[in-house]
Amino acid sequence: MKYLSFRRAGVASWGLLKDGGIVDLGGEAADLRAFIAAGFPGAEALAARPVSLAPSDVVLDPVIPNPSKIVMAAINYYEADTDPAKVPEYPVLFLRLPASQIGHGAALLQPRSSQKLDFEGELAVIIGQGGRHIPQDQALAHVAGYSIYNDGSVRDWQKHSHQFTPGKNFVGTGAFGPWMVTADEIPPRPLSLVTRVNGVEKQRTDTSKMIFDIPYLINYISTFTPLEPGDVIVTGTCTGFGSTRRPQEFLSPDDVVDIEIEAIGTLSNTVAREP
Repeated sequence: MKYLSFRRAGVASWGLLKDGGIVDLGGEAADLRAFIAAGFPGAEALAARPVSLAPSDVVLDPVIPNPSKIVMAAINYYEADTDPAKVPEYPVLFLRLPASQIGHGAALLQPRSSQKLDFEGELAVIIGQGGRHIPQDQALAHVAGYSIYNDGSVRDWQKHSHQFTPGKNFVGTGAFGPWMVTADEIPPRPLSLVTRVNGVEKQRTDTSKMIFDIPYLINYISTFTPLEPGDVIVTGTCTGFGSTRRPQEFLSPDDVVDIEIEAIGTLSNTVAREP
């Protein structure tokens, strides 16, 4: 199933994508995060309800607008030229603030203070059942579903110090969507990931190339902090983003970034200058 969060006439709700339309489920739980935390109660019966909204009736929000935490992985894909001596022993992790997120179809904001807004296509993991010290062999049972993330990065601010936090948390830079596909609908094989800017392919990989796979990340993260329903783990990107290119290529207003992940869909966002 495909669940999403949205606003209709400025009022937040959530629902199910079905037959090209949306079943509004806002009366069933406070939000999608609460529905996940409750264990998807009555999911089959809710899915049988008729479509009540057209996609054009709503504005999509980030899939989980209000996660308790968003944990991001960096340096997490093997490349053709990866030096084994430089592979990190442990995951490189940082946090993103929920307030930095936008939904599918919204504009990524090039900040007033920088011309170096970059893109990163990534697979997002949404936690269903929380816990601490989750064993790797049980980790996937804690996953509610999967989505797509564009970890928009303001590169000069990211490089101000060894800490990534400023460059990874500008307002309007974390695109998350368009929906969550439940874990039972994701095939148990590597998924392809492609990022395009203005229709031109910039990144291509598949999830078999992760250095630290999803069970490892869940185990590692849950060792130092409790994972809660609706938490988001964003699993890293491959080379090909703008600052890895020669010459470097950063995003400009009116650019369009599309990130496609097999079995999930396409996250699409334009770029606009911050007002």
